[in-house]
Amino acid sequence: MVKPKKQKQKKIKLAKHGKRTNWAPFWAVIKKYGQGKRVHPSQMTRIRRNWRQNKLKIKPRRIKKKHLG
Repeated sequence: MVKPKKQKQKKIKLAKHGKRTNWAPFWAVIKKYGQGKRVHPSQMTRIRRNWRQNKLKIKPRRIKKKHLG
């Protein structure tokens, strides 16, 4: 049985967006806002993405034409 080829571009895109789920470390908050401020680390990250809630909608590069079967 032959394995289907993996889509390299799709993997690259998923890897890039996977980094956007990370939040800032707690010591970065102390460095930015000061020791007395109680701020959640997620406020520092520009784009917050959740793999359960927001899907990426990645289209395949070649779409099979439906009228050809």
